Amino acid sequence: MANNLTKCEFVALQSLDKNYILWVLDTEIHLDAMGLEDTIKNENTASSQNRAKTMIFLRHHLDEILKIKYLTTKDLIVLWNSLKERF
Repeated sequence: MANNLTKCEFVALQSLDKNYILWVLDTEIHLDAMGLEDTIKNENTASSQNRAKTMIFLRHHLDEILKIKYLTTKDLIVLWNSLKERF
């Protein structure tokens, strides 16, 4: 599965607010297909390994500006909600 996590499956989220809705839909579909859909819910019981897989997946699908902005964000839910608030 590591290869699937590092492969860019769709266009990265752009910091210029051009593709957030499409990015969210693509992300949710891909996480669902990987069995990781619960990891982005506020109250979840996902394992730390699954949360880490999702964090890798999300970071891989952010443009460089967003990667730098959220570089120190280690909590998956904080990252997901921060992106939602930003856009």
